[in-house]
Amino acid sequence: MIEIDGSQGEGGGQVLRSALTLSVITGKDMRIINIRANRPKPGLKPQHLKAVDAAAAISKARVEGAALNSTSLTFSPSSIRSGRYKFNIGTAGSTSLVLQTIFLPLSLANSASSIIISGGTHVPWSPCFHYIDLHWMNYLHYMGFNADLSLDQAGFYPRGGGRITAMVRPVQAIKPIQLTNRGKLLRITGISGVANLDLSIAKRQKLQAYNRILELPENIDSSKIRIKTIKMPSRNKGTLLLLLAHFEFSQCCYFALGKLGKPAERVADEAVEYLFEFLETNGAVDTYLADQLLLPACLAEGLSEISTNRLTPHLETNAEIIQAFLPIRIEIQDRNGGAVTIRVINEKTI
Repeated sequence: MIEIDGSQGEGGGQVLRSALTLSVITGKDMRIINIRANRPKPGLKPQHLKAVDAAAAISKARVEGAALNSTSLTFSPSSIRSGRYKFNIGTAGSTSLVLQTIFLPLSLANSASSIIISGGTHVPWSPCFHYIDLHWMNYLHYMGFNADLSLDQAGFYPRGGGRITAMVRPVQAIKPIQLTNRGKLLRITGISGVANLDLSIAKRQKLQAYNRILELPENIDSSKIRIKTIKMPSRNKGTLLLLLAHFEFSQCCYFALGKLGKPAERVADEAVEYLFEFLETNGAVDTYLADQLLLPACLAEGLSEISTNRLTPHLETNAEIIQAFLPIRIEIQDRNGGAVTIRVINEKTI
């Protein structure tokens, strides 16, 4: 049995989610203690419980300790089973994070799976649906994964009520990934979206982002900035401004969410300033994506290299959890120009 101390490193929910994913993939029993010990309210919350439920459902696992606020959990998986699954978080907990917990195992199953997850689709402190769909999946498709995602209904904090659907098909071969040089900035695309609000708010977000991007020292041509305004189906109100910077050899993504009393211009400024901070470094991809690509890269035989703008405790902790389950090496190297390179060396696939 693999023993994991949930208080190590950043001590958040990612320790649990990565451990669940790896337990299902490897078939190894695992016990995790001190779950989310470094958070103001430790223990399992509804979002984390649903990740446990989802991992257990796809692997027919025996589970002990899966209760609200529990700080320890024992998880004993059987084999990975494809199928039709529905998971309802019941709060504004992140649907994206639950999906990522089970995505890789279901990709290794013998047949396709259909997944419906209800909860929060655009909430703070987690990748929103559009980040997952346009950015994360872009690279997973490149690595050989085969899946389609759709947003049935947007769910914003604090009410949630959103729903996503994923069709995950068996992966035939997983390729390593090389993301060490981003090259020149080619264009910037984006989405300015609203739900149950006047489209003029989305237009204000778009205009503010557009004008700020023109301030870039790269002197990007105005014709290379394409931000579309959309209305998202939802039961409640919310706004989104998401930007994708496309380079010669990579892309990065940042977004910001609106809330009551937060001007549209401020939403746009947040996303733009995240992007500007990234552009001051030599990173190939944003640190959030680098973190999320670690696990799939570990399943590819050979060497994967990912250059990112900064190293976070979240990424370092994820690397430690992965190496507790898999016979691989993850090397993190500082590089000149304000960037960090992560090397994933896998001499034998699962």
